Amino acid sequence: MKDILVAGGGIGGLAAALALARAGFRATVLEKARELGEIGAGIQLGPNAFHAFDALGVGPQARAMAVQVDALRLMDAVTARDIATIALDAEFRERFGAPYAVVHRGELHGVLLRACREHPLVTLRTAAGVTGYAQDGAAVQARLSDGTAAEGALLVGADGLHSRVRAQMLADGAPRVSGHTTYRSVIPVEMMPEALRWNAATLWAGPKCHIVHYPLSGWKLFNLVVTAHDHASEPVAGEPVERQRVLDAFAHVHPVAQGIIAAGPEWKRWVLCDREPAERWQDGRVALLGDAAHPTLQYLAQGACMALEDAVVLARELAATPDAPEGALARYQAARLLRTARVTLQSRAVGDHVYHPAGTHAALRDAVMGAKTQGQWREAMAWLYDSPLR
Repeated sequence: MKDILVAGGGIGGLAAALALARAGFRATVLEKARELGEIGAGIQLGPNAFHAFDALGVGPQARAMAVQVDALRLMDAVTARDIATIALDAEFRERFGAPYAVVHRGELHGVLLRACREHPLVTLRTAAGVTGYAQDGAAVQARLSDGTAAEGALLVGADGLHSRVRAQMLADGAPRVSGHTTYRSVIPVEMMPEALRWNAATLWAGPKCHIVHYPLSGWKLFNLVVTAHDHASEPVAGEPVERQRVLDAFAHVHPVAQGIIAAGPEWKRWVLCDREPAERWQDGRVALLGDAAHPTLQYLAQGACMALEDAVVLARELAATPDAPEGALARYQAARLLRTARVTLQSRAVGDHVYHPAGTHAALRDAVMGAKTQGQWREAMAWLYDSPLR
């Protein structure tokens, strides 16, 4: 078989290339940037992500660079009162067969990049953005931004939220702008208020806003993420903003929560986007993966996890019938479509009903979430963390 082309060298694209190579296929990653790297800060990884790492052969490396947190902690951002704590202890790890952890996005990307560079079946090409494709039933030609083309047996569109591969395949327009603005900062651990240096992924939920923080990089850094439901109407990615602008957006929360924001000297903002779940991700020998297929809001912390799962499932289906690749892509789509749609839709619901409610709506959240036992929490999460890769 000719090389399988992968559009995009982010977490999903590298995971796809690595999964394909481990299944015996040659994979060529086509990345539009001149250097391979990741922007952003911390991300959370559920147990299902670690099952994907194991399938990709990088489980030990992923565990070594991740910080395994002790709990998911929910606080009231207005009163600074504890609402609920979900223990991520030995019982949790035994139930799901893997830990819950937090990582720096760049460090995770680096683990996958090193594995791809070391694999003889993976080729990495930069300054090679995919702008479209053509196919003839026997091969795919990926059109590149420099006017040339690359030919392969298949094309995997892992080119993110604004995927050019998706645009040609589905012609479904721009992503949906959520109206939520996220501000991100990373600080040395000593800048985090000492009383809040918890080994937890902590959420402070308030009216139309929330704050998240957790340790990174072997407890050298703290990741700060604050989000306001401010009805932003245009997508933004990584734009620097003044700290005072962030403080002003959270002037209504408790002084302790405001102190977290004040600890961040530099902030960047993103306006969050997703899409309605698609009915298909395949066009002959072309398929979508990760954010190109199912971009989702951050509220279940599953964007990277779903891309990793996609990569493993894609490679498994192709390995099962290498002589019938279009059928394999169809099975991949069938295996992933409803699971990722549920993540997309429930992420929106969690934002509305857990992260941002006020008044009686928030009181109901507190009563329901505060009443759950640890066993009930684990079973409530089973649909998500019982990985299809186990």
